[in-house]
Amino acid sequence: MTQDTHPPIKAVPVRHYGRWLAALAVALLAYQIFSALVRSPNLEPDIIADYLFKDFVLEGVRTTLLLTAIAMVLGTAGGVLLAVMRLSANPVLRFTAAAFVWFFRGTPLLVQIVFFGFLGALLPRLTITVPFTDIAIFDQPTNAVMVGIVPAVLALSLNEMAYAAEIVRGGILAVDSGQTEAAHALGMKPALTMRRIILPQAMRVIAPPMGNEVITMLKSTALVSVIAGRDLMTAVQTVYAQNYKVIPLLAVAAIWYLAMVSVLSLAQYFVERRFGRGHQATQRGGMFR
Repeated sequence: MTQDTHPPIKAVPVRHYGRWLAALAVALLAYQIFSALVRSPNLEPDIIADYLFKDFVLEGVRTTLLLTAIAMVLGTAGGVLLAVMRLSANPVLRFTAAAFVWFFRGTPLLVQIVFFGFLGALLPRLTITVPFTDIAIFDQPTNAVMVGIVPAVLALSLNEMAYAAEIVRGGILAVDSGQTEAAHALGMKPALTMRRIILPQAMRVIAPPMGNEVITMLKSTALVSVIAGRDLMTAVQTVYAQNYKVIPLLAVAAIWYLAMVSVLSLAQYFVERRFGRGHQATQRGGMFR
């Protein structure tokens, strides 16, 4: 009995000509942009290098990072509380949280920053009294309280609470309801269930958008320059208003923002990988090949 023989299969690799064409187009576009920037007489690289590490710039960077850190800590903590309130069976809590989110997501962040910056025009004094009495617990002129970075912190934090609340709520809803039922069957209280069972699992869903929120917050701090918030953008604006070196100083700010965002993006990658352990990375390789 003879056995049929087949010629060996010759594997021919797939040619991805589209990739090479796309890479060439991107390279040409990048070259055109780079050439235009280099040829511009207003860029002044020597001025950029001279101002890049000036004390006022470094102080602005520190303030920007401080604003980002404080706003994200307060905003995330408040966002978790608001998310739990929105998922509560208590209609008063649900309505209060929904109204807060509606207001702070519905008005521009710039408007909120300006509002807190000029709060003294609306409320000359900030007074807290014991309910149903005239006994003052706190009574100070508004302009004495809303100084420095306080208005910026309030505006950024409250705005972030609204967005963080929706992110956390989405993460909580992504956890299977059977997890809550199982925890309650074991005798765990709702608060303990939320802290030990639900939130750790929800972090896999929460981490990516919250990482984006941190980066967005860092860039949003530039808006506080409208109330002289002492951030990086305020620092460079103050100087180029005097020496008229607008383009070089904006380039200095852009370089620092890119550097800070790059570090935060790297941190976000490791955080996502930490909370994504045990799950298949379906996005590896991408949708388009």
